[in-house]
Amino acid sequence: MSKAILFDFKVDKENNKITVDRTFNAPIDLVWAAWTEADILDEWWAPKPWKARTKSMDFKEGGSWLYAMVGPNDETHWARVDYIQIKPEAFFTANDSFCDADGQLNTTMPQNKWHNTFTDQGESSLVNVQITFESLEDLEKIIAMGFKEGFTAGLENLDQYIAAQFYLRKDKKPNNNARVSTYLNFAGNTEEAMLFYKSVFKTEFVRGIQRFSEAPSDPNQPPIDEKLKNMVLHAELPLFGGHVLMATDAPKEMGFTVELGNNMHINLEPESRAEADRIFNALSEGGKISMPMADMFWGAYFGSFTDKFGINWMVNYQKV
Repeated sequence: MSKAILFDFKVDKENNKITVDRTFNAPIDLVWAAWTEADILDEWWAPKPWKARTKSMDFKEGGSWLYAMVGPNDETHWARVDYIQIKPEAFFTANDSFCDADGQLNTTMPQNKWHNTFTDQGESSLVNVQITFESLEDLEKIIAMGFKEGFTAGLENLDQYIAAQFYLRKDKKPNNNARVSTYLNFAGNTEEAMLFYKSVFKTEFVRGIQRFSEAPSDPNQPPIDEKLKNMVLHAELPLFGGHVLMATDAPKEMGFTVELGNNMHINLEPESRAEADRIFNALSEGGKISMPMADMFWGAYFGSFTDKFGINWMVNYQKV
């Protein structure tokens, strides 16, 4: 059961500071990744219907994140985050500024310093955000621009992302026997594709086709858009030889961008953690790791990467 979400937003005008305390129903490693990895930030940072679009990111002390907030009519506002100090899964500090597309600072706009602290609470995580401004005028200007409303909406996007990942990837194997499956992402036509494959292989779906509307509701999270409810959350279709084809819709409304190259993964399910580590380390050598092996909030020991030949893999061990 999801825990109640804490959200405490305070404005301290005497010290030119905004303080936010926010909990997330996920362990610390996933929440840290969501705040420090560009591909995940792009999926939740901007309030809908705006989107965040990263141009470059180098998350290290002295590095920076250059990104744009892009509106529904392609209006674009650029920002730059310069990282000062980082302690993995504990805290990071950074300067936040408006800029142009090349990262040149706009000194006519407010600048501020962020100190984000991450606290492990077991099944949930607490993020404390302290934003300090150079003057009260700068603080009041940011508030007037709708910072509280926009930041609140972005954090709700992150809640939805976390919930979607749980239901999209949660393993429902009846035992720990090793198996290999193929995982497909579609931009909205999963049902059409999977019904076609079903007609070819003449097999039946495991537990039918599950839809986003079937995901248990959480009063602490924004409701799923009506137009997304009938989309496919998860479908499993046995082919032959023990191989299973899995698929999901990855809609743009939830921040996903399905394109050639990221729409298919080979999903490996070893019999043990040790074997999961061995396979992950061997296959990812020389490739690009998108998520290191780690215990995930849906109960799996999971990692993903693209190998040196450009093939996408997921390694997923879950003790039944």
